This record gives sequence, structure tokens and C-alpha cells, in this order.
Amino acid sequence: MKCDESEVMLHALIDGELDAGHARDVETHVAGCAACGEKLAAFRTMHEVMIAAPLIETAPAHLRNRIEALMATPASRVVSIRQFMQPTRRSFFGGFAMGSVLSAAVAASLVLAVIRRDQDQTISEEVVSAHIRSLQAGHLMDVETSDRHTVKPWFNGRLDVAPPVVDLTAESFTLLGGRLDYIDGEPVAAIVYQRRKHVINLFVAQHLGRRHARTIADSIQGYNVRHWSQDGLDFWAVSDLAGDELDEFVQKITSALQQPSRAS
Repeated sequence: MKCDESEVMLHALIDGELDAGHARDVETHVAGCAACGEKLAAFRTMHEVMIAAPLIETAPAHLRNRIEALMATPASRVVSIRQFMQPTRRSFFGGFAMGSVLSAAVAASLVLAVIRRDQDQTISEEVVSAHIRSLQAGHLMDVETSDRHTVKPWFNGRLDVAPPVVDLTAESFTLLGGRLDYIDGEPVAAIVYQRRKHVINLFVAQHLGRRHARTIADSIQGYNVRHWSQDGLDFWAVSDLAGDELDEFVQKITSALQQPSRAS
């Protein structure tokens, strides 16, 4: 079976409309063809999203009233109305084409939403992985100091953006230093803090996932993750610190960034 033949049958396979022989042929082809396998996975995702989406609409009251009014109309008039409303071949295919366009638009928007959500989840997982790697001996910091005026210039020439470095020692979040890390294949700044024995990695980049004005909370592999955007930068804080304490850390960071005298 060729790819063009398989592609025509992918939707029928998902909907269970193929007989056993054709279904086996398509599945055999997909198993050995990466391109068709990706298409089948994408179609299945779209199919699941559309099934889960609240797409059923209730007819408005004025439509019910019009139908009831037609049912009360004399038979001779109903015949003329039916003749008037009978679709022509042109109107039928025109409506079919319009319905296809609308369906494609809805499906595309749903798939886009799924892709964006998956992208955010992937970056969250990479942030947690980077945090876990940093906890290995000798990986936590490239520049080890509690002086923010030393940490920030260390990134000069290593990143396209100068990450803000905030000293929160007075608020019980001790600045330990910083390092250069990589998330989603892009270099990012990692500013390292500590509260008691809990390490907090604050990742800072110019383009790292979708922009969020409010803080997005998540928990992955037992680590709490907080993501937000501010002043054109993306921030990801991750730690095994309790969620409310990590929220406190984020609140203090965001407040400090609004006061230039405290962050440089």
C-alpha cells in the first residue's frame, strides 16, 4: 500500500468504517511508515478532542416557534413552502462546501489548542529535568556567590538577554549563584536560591513557551513549577519546596522586579 492510498483510509480507520482486510493493510503500512504514523496520531488526537468538545448546540426558541407555525399552516400553503425550500443541486453542494470549511476551521482551532497545551507541558517537563540535573554534584552553579552584582554580569556574552537578579536573603530566600542551562534547546539563565534545605531554580529566558500574564501552577514528578511572564521575559520557578512557599517566592520576585532599585 502506498502513502496516498493509506492517507485516504486513515479517517475511516479511526471511525471503524474499514473491513478487517483493509484495516489490517492500513495498520501494516502505518507501522512501517513514520510519516503516515504521525498523520494517524494527529488525526486521532483531533478526533478525541472533537468528541470531548461541547459542540452540540440547542436550537433557539424562535426556530421552534417557526416550525410550529408552519405545522399549523394549511396543506396547500405547506406544499408551496416545501417547493420553495427544496434545495437545488447548486445550493446543496454550496452548503456542503461551507459546512466542510467550518468543520475544518473548528478542527484546526481545537488541534492548535492541543498543540499549545502540549508545548507548555513539554517545556514544564524539561524545566523539571533541568532542575533535577542541577542537583547532581558539581552541576548546580557556574558562578557561586550571594552578590547579585556578580551573578548578573556573569551572564554577559553568554545570553542575548540580561536576566534580572534579585537578592531575597532578607525574606529567607538565599541567593546562591547562577549557571547557564538549556531548555527546549535554547540557552537560559538559571538563578539559584535556597530556603532551608530546598533548592529553587529560577529559569529566565526571552522566549520559553507561551506568554502568561498570570502565574501558571503545575506539579511534575513531585516538584512544584510556577510559570509567568513579566517585562518581556519568561520565568519558570521549580523546587521541591511546598507550593505555598514557592508561591511566596514568586510573589516576592515579581514585586521586586517592579522596583528597579531591588533588581538589576
